[in-house]
Amino acid sequence: MANPIPLSELPVLQSDNFEQFSEEMYQKGSVILMDKPLDWSSFDLVKFARNRLPVKKVGHAGTLDPLATGLLILCTGKATKSISQIQNLEKEYVATIKFGESTASYDAAMEPDNTAPWQHITEKAVLDVIKMNFTGEIEQKPPKYSALKVGGRRMYDLARKGKEIEINPRPVVIREIEVLEMILPEIIVRVQCGKGTYIRSLAHDLGLALNSLGHLTALRRTKTGHFDVQYALTPDVFNSFIKSKQDG
Repeated sequence: MANPIPLSELPVLQSDNFEQFSEEMYQKGSVILMDKPLDWSSFDLVKFARNRLPVKKVGHAGTLDPLATGLLILCTGKATKSISQIQNLEKEYVATIKFGESTASYDAAMEPDNTAPWQHITEKAVLDVIKMNFTGEIEQKPPKYSALKVGGRRMYDLARKGKEIEINPRPVVIREIEVLEMILPEIIVRVQCGKGTYIRSLAHDLGLALNSLGHLTALRRTKTGHFDVQYALTPDVFNSFIKSKQDG
């Protein structure tokens, strides 16, 4: 098996340079910055690109849930061998968390299954809990409705069938959480974190740490390493670019 191409050597298709791209670049291997829309799965976006590109191998470097938007990095051709390098990069998200309600999925994909008082939560309490409990290396349990495997089966498949799942906490790194807006019972935070961090679990755990409940109501990935969503292509723009190349 050929060695992965170093990230510094991979051509990157983004909004400010897509006119320079050629069919040969896709075939040899390239990175495409895409802005995943709401309600699309990560595979939906991979399939969308694969059906329009002159290359068979297209993969993504880090799943986003259907209810999340933002930066999804696609790799084509030989660049698919470099996917793990991209997945290991630090991520940045902007997340909206609502206190006072929990859901089984830890996000808005499911209806609330429990409620708790939130009126006692203050700005100082939020900032103190974040500083003490949620920065640096922490232990985190993934949501049971996730794509992680237990005994060879996806956890969300087991959860949907009502199976009991033993979920062990895992170490993750959260470098920074900045509170951008606080209109309780909701807060909006910017999170910089390492590989394997579940922002849904962060929302759930933050609610519990504040003697309440919490779940994620919106999520947008804004960065992966040095790759930034501000340079990403929406599906419509990407489609228009590909059609213009074909017509030209």
